[in-house]
Amino acid sequence: MYTVLICDDDRDIVSALEIYLSSEGYRTVSAYNGEEAIRCVNEDNIDLILMDIMMPQLDGIRATARLRESGGNIPIILLTAKSEDTDKVLGLNIGADDYITKPFNPIEVIARVKSQLRRYTTLGGRTTVDSPGGALRNGSIIMDDEAKAVTVDGESVSLTPIEYNILRLLMKNLGRVYSTAQIYEQVWNDPALGSENTVAVHIRHLREKIEIDPANPRYLKVVWGLGYKMEKMT
Repeated sequence: MYTVLICDDDRDIVSALEIYLSSEGYRTVSAYNGEEAIRCVNEDNIDLILMDIMMPQLDGIRATARLRESGGNIPIILLTAKSEDTDKVLGLNIGADDYITKPFNPIEVIARVKSQLRRYTTLGGRTTVDSPGGALRNGSIIMDDEAKAVTVDGESVSLTPIEYNILRLLMKNLGRVYSTAQIYEQVWNDPALGSENTVAVHIRHLREKIEIDPANPRYLKVVWGLGYKMEKMT
């Protein structure tokens, strides 16, 4: 059974999300500010976090940043208001995996939770049966898809589930150009509506982890007006 942490200072929203998730078989844990959320993560076995942005004591942005600074890769979905577009991008920049805009549809919430948990377990955040497949190599990057591990120049690189799946898509299709919509649909398994900023942020994070000079990438190339590709290296 997966455990979902729900963090929002609006208790009615927390109660509603508890009902939605419990009906799908998830165990839920509740928190009402960022400090409580961090404490829950430290004390319980949390598999996914639904995190409101605007909260007292410690808001969702700073709480997400602290969780990522500690090295955790638990999927974090931000709960945002329509007026918080800048905060959505900031949240993705500091390590959130996705966001849901309020007022939300229960079906959308469940779909996004399931999608993030699939990626998390596939990456090995939680023990699952190994998926088939061998190592992929391009230049100094080696991806062991059975171990869900990536090394660059022999050094281990820690990737989030989203970053890992983007890299795997591009490494399996060296030289092929993918639009942001294609990347989003294949990695997020959702329709690509307003996905450009989301994909661009994750590509930038990925470059920072695998490129010697992220501003002048050797591997992850942008093809202006078309999308992204991974350059084939020897």
